[in-house]
Amino acid sequence: MLDPKLLRNSIDTVAARLKKRGFTLDVPKFNALDEQRKALQMKMQELQNERNVRSKEVGQAKAQGKNVEEVFKSLKQLSDTLKVQEELYAAVQQELDDFLAVIPNLTHDSVPDGENENDNATIRTWGEPKKFSFKAKEHAELASINGWMDFETAAKLSGARFVVLRGPIARLSRALGQFMLDLHTTQHGYDEIFVPYMVKAEVLFGIGQLPKFKEDLFAVECDGEQKYLISTSEPPVTNTVREQILEEAQLPIKYTCYSSCFRSEAGSYGKDTSGMLRQHQFEKVELVQIVHPDKSYEALEEMTKHAEKVLQLLELPYRVVALCTGDIGFAAAKTYDLEVWLPGQDKYREISSCSNTESFQARRMKARFRDADGKIELVHTLNGSGLAVGRTLIAVIENNQDELGRIHIPKALQPYMGGMTVIE
Repeated sequence: MLDPKLLRNSIDTVAARLKKRGFTLDVPKFNALDEQRKALQMKMQELQNERNVRSKEVGQAKAQGKNVEEVFKSLKQLSDTLKVQEELYAAVQQELDDFLAVIPNLTHDSVPDGENENDNATIRTWGEPKKFSFKAKEHAELASINGWMDFETAAKLSGARFVVLRGPIARLSRALGQFMLDLHTTQHGYDEIFVPYMVKAEVLFGIGQLPKFKEDLFAVECDGEQKYLISTSEPPVTNTVREQILEEAQLPIKYTCYSSCFRSEAGSYGKDTSGMLRQHQFEKVELVQIVHPDKSYEALEEMTKHAEKVLQLLELPYRVVALCTGDIGFAAAKTYDLEVWLPGQDKYREISSCSNTESFQARRMKARFRDADGKIELVHTLNGSGLAVGRTLIAVIENNQDELGRIHIPKALQPYMGGMTVIE
């Protein structure tokens, strides 16, 4: 959430910056709501002061043995008027909060201007796409031969956009998750954490998924309350510092988490309907950092390199892309996407997003820290995929196929596969 003071002091500048990312700020509405809030607040404070004066008068009259009935009656009327005023103020404040809740973050100055993904900027590439002497197959065709990737059975069990993995492909998926966790915890300094898969609405509000992206979430009833299945472990992991004041010495906090993720894909009807690219349920290893505001862009570069290291060790060609103002996510101030090469599709596809949200999420979560001088400030939060396990599985399968349909296992994964070097 943006700082309301920023809008009050520089609303035209904020509106111009938001327009670059395709969001039109209703300036007259904000100004009207804010003026209404201020007027109600001033009136409320006047009534509170008057109530305090009248309360003292009642006490003095009692001490002097005077009849306090008229003064008390006047105080009661004043209290009733104040209560109405407080309710009016609360209603306007809630309307203002709702208005602020759907405004996206401001992008960093280094984010390229653009309208959509075609305007994203390639920052660097790693590895050369392999040239096959045969027509490369897609993952679903390769792994479905022996029923190792079974979409038909999954459809019977759960419907479209689910998969049943069996045998060596199931083991390969598990190996990928374990490999990623080991890398991030032993070499990159993250603490492993495991979180619930169902969360409350305020958790999703805290990271910016609610109210804007409600249609992309699966809601469930649990203990008489509506909860939501996580679309990534970012919400519960980031919210572990919600409504806390950390000490500066605790920063940075670095977590990695393996979880299942659940997405309705409401906005992607008709896209990637075959194979495992876009599923309702998938696994991901998440990276989250809670850092000092002065260190967040350094942390973004570090986190991106941590995600890249996974692809490098798996020998998968990829490129790093800076998302433009028109393609960046709601809460992000700056985002790098990693796009892995898929020979079966003959194109690069997203496999990770690493984002700095600056204080946007922290303000919604009330996540703060106390600096060396005792001043309370908002932390900066970052998140990234390190990586999406299902898409990494796709990339490993497609990039390591041979003309006989076998899948060769990257050296980094062989210890997790019991020494197996090839899936026949």
